[in-house]
Amino acid sequence: MKNRYKGIIFITVSAFFFALMNLFVKLSGDLPTMQKAFFRNLVAAVVALAMLLAKPSQFKTIKGNVFSLVMRSVAGTLGVILNFYAIDCIDIADASILNKLSPFFAIIFSWIILCEKPGKLEFLAVLIAFVGAGFVVKPTFSVEVLPALGGVLGGMMAGLAYTYVRKAGSNGASRNLIIFFFSAFSCVVILPFMVISYKHMEWWQILYLLGAGGSAAGGQIFITRAYTYAPAKEISVFDYSIVIFTTVLGVIFLSEFPDALSYVGYVIIIGGAAINWAYHLYKERRKADVKEKIKEPQNAERGAGAKDGENSDG
Repeated sequence: MKNRYKGIIFITVSAFFFALMNLFVKLSGDLPTMQKAFFRNLVAAVVALAMLLAKPSQFKTIKGNVFSLVMRSVAGTLGVILNFYAIDCIDIADASILNKLSPFFAIIFSWIILCEKPGKLEFLAVLIAFVGAGFVVKPTFSVEVLPALGGVLGGMMAGLAYTYVRKAGSNGASRNLIIFFFSAFSCVVILPFMVISYKHMEWWQILYLLGAGGSAAGGQIFITRAYTYAPAKEISVFDYSIVIFTTVLGVIFLSEFPDALSYVGYVIIIGGAAINWAYHLYKERRKADVKEKIKEPQNAERGAGAKDGENSDG
């Protein structure tokens, strides 16, 4: 139980760091999205490399995981670019909740790629989340909806990336290697686009982008620690605290006030996440109950055997 509470604390701290990342990206001003994404991933790559060098044996876990790491990196890079594009154009709270559609997309991709068929309640949670996304996106036949759709696609790419993270992790890939491979890969891919569209930065813009990169690294570190204390099914719903953090930060620093439809969407999406979370906890409890019932007759037989032994000795 104590480990679960630690996991909840760490995943909440992680959500705060990712909320700070979104704020710093927005505060960095009118810079190309590729430029912002490059600096974000550059800092994360340096931090992950330092952690890898502290334990070089982690490099060996790349064996047998190259395809999964490449796919994770391609999807993750597209996810970051689309998320930053959304952050630049819409409220950071809206961008954050749309990016948090990733667990629902991960359910779909896990079914397709990992052959993990979801249950009926998981399907229901996905449908509920997509309905909530509609309230946030507020689809219209106008180009104004493109940034919000970009946020949804960013969440989809993040969901695909997490599916390959799961695949690589279950095959023995180190978490630090996964983070470094993605960050380094994205820097290499984004670099040519950044050079072409590079825009001169003021000192304060550099500080904000370094802050975004540092916050992203902090978010990765704390979410990794969270999942070492408790499994995702027990604590993942607390990751949605990012919506509270981004809403408060947006109001204080950016004077962004999400509209009523967005708030309805937040509640619906988080409700879908809560259903998915409760469903997994219920499944775990049922498994535990079944195991306990199997153990009870075995223990009774052992006890009876021990008494028979005592009687025969007498």
